[in-house]
Amino acid sequence: MAHVIDYKEAGFDSVLDELEWRGLISQSTDRERLAETLDGDPITYYCGFDPTAPSLHIGNLVQLIIMRHLQAAGHHPIALVGGATGLIGDPRQSGERVLNSKDIVAGWCDRLRAQIGEVLVQDGANPVRFVSNYDWTASMNVIDFLRDVGKNFRLGTMLSKDIVARRLNSEEGISFTEFSYQVLQGNDYLHLYDNFDCVLELGGSDQWGNLTSGLDLIHKVRGVNVNVMASPIITDANGKKFGKSEGNAVWLDPTMLSPYRFYQFWINRPDAEMESLLKAFTFLPKQEIERLMESTATNPGAREAQRVLAWEVTSLVHGEDATRQAIEASAALFGRGGDLAAIGVDTLEAALDGLKVENEEGAKVFATATVGERVSEAGVRAGLFKSISEARKTIASGGVYLNNARVEDQERLLGADDFLQGRFALIRRGKKALGVVELG
Repeated sequence: MAHVIDYKEAGFDSVLDELEWRGLISQSTDRERLAETLDGDPITYYCGFDPTAPSLHIGNLVQLIIMRHLQAAGHHPIALVGGATGLIGDPRQSGERVLNSKDIVAGWCDRLRAQIGEVLVQDGANPVRFVSNYDWTASMNVIDFLRDVGKNFRLGTMLSKDIVARRLNSEEGISFTEFSYQVLQGNDYLHLYDNFDCVLELGGSDQWGNLTSGLDLIHKVRGVNVNVMASPIITDANGKKFGKSEGNAVWLDPTMLSPYRFYQFWINRPDAEMESLLKAFTFLPKQEIERLMESTATNPGAREAQRVLAWEVTSLVHGEDATRQAIEASAALFGRGGDLAAIGVDTLEAALDGLKVENEEGAKVFATATVGERVSEAGVRAGLFKSISEARKTIASGGVYLNNARVEDQERLLGADDFLQGRFALIRRGKKALGVVELG
């Protein structure tokens, strides 16, 4: 049933009021109509996810979190994984997409559905429903598509969409294939309205033109006013978008970005981002977020907000066990507790990835060492020391650690047991300077 959360007790008037407080709405259709829709009986809403990559990223996670908020309020979610639109891809600012084969897209659809299912509730009174637009699009022939759908779109309106206008003014232009994407997305909304009484579509603000295409189509052919709601684009401290098209995607798939590195991404965010990230990416109550912000202001060195943020988001995406392993690995690497030998090889490799050095060709690789080599020599190769003499002096002063154990002997040799998981030996200079060598 709707209103399963007591919003008054939580400090809000409604789920819409909470989403606005969390900064999760940048644009929407008529606010009064949207509020009336969400405050009434449970509705059906949807968000589309195109398989243009084998994984979702944290930009998509924003949509999933909004869907989860609405689901918690009693509304019925539809997750559309675009088996059809994924074969085309929505227009990008940076140029035409490379089209993937049907087999690749189908495989990516399966992976995306699994990721979505980790965030949204799949049982109970209002479980997530999965659909693919390939099911109703693939059977349409060109004539039917043009007559039944295309005739309802006006070229002037389509050309005025922001992303289309930008691409038209670029050197590359835009193909008819990507230009037609907004027609396909509009038809998706119409199909879901007709078959599931879906009256709200979610998406990112960069999708506003595509979102409103369905809104306009339903109004024109059914005479009904439905709703769309867009979230802001998440950016880093420099205003750069976190997304796969920008080359800095924070992927949700653990094979593409390990839980350890995912956790590190969040725990290393600056204080200035804490309030917005806690509001957008966690389900923590208002009072707790306000407490964490007070903690950041009065005791920034404790980094409590960062630790809570990293735990909440990583456990949501990867589960509590993987998150604990990431925390334990981080502590063990810097000698703050935990057993280095107990860290799994995948977590260990991911944790040490940032300690790679540049080889002669300019590529980042793990420095190598052999059994019987001096720790001082390995430390130089790992980039911790400029010379063997510097390494030996630091050992003599008690400032070098091998796998968190202080090195007492300047002639200390690496043994087979010193290579964690049979691969890596961790060398630390002082408290914070880390280096690693891989058994070569």
